[in-house]
Amino acid sequence: MKTALILNGPNLNLLGTREPAVYGSHTLADVEKLCAQACASHGFALDFRQSNHEGVLVDWLHEAGRAQAAGTLAGVILNAGAYTHTSVALFDAIKGTGVTLIELHISNVFAREAFRHHSYISPAAKAVICGLGVSGYALAIAGLAGMQTGV
Repeated sequence: MKTALILNGPNLNLLGTREPAVYGSHTLADVEKLCAQACASHGFALDFRQSNHEGVLVDWLHEAGRAQAAGTLAGVILNAGAYTHTSVALFDAIKGTGVTLIELHISNVFAREAFRHHSYISPAAKAVICGLGVSGYALAIAGLAGMQTGV
């Protein structure tokens, strides 16, 4: 059984309390439960993580690249939070490892502040999902499943 690695970046630990008008009322624990259900329905194991530290996310992407090369990882779903708009290091880690990655955002970043309209992650991602709330996580997992089967 392959694993889906879900990585959440800075401030996503505040889901449910941080700007609920933008991010909704679901907590990160709620998102993890949703991801567990979606993974189970697609035959994946779930590895769900969150860090407020860029270097930790880079290390996890390196780990993911090794796991994908070993055939144990289906891919990564990355909600990099604000690092989306600032981190060349995350871009380099994705490109350097060659890991299959879906970029995810809970809010529609293009309907927000102008600085959120640019992503350093998107050019290295296989797909981007934004603006669908936390249900985007389940859709991203379904997308990884489709990539595995070529659908």
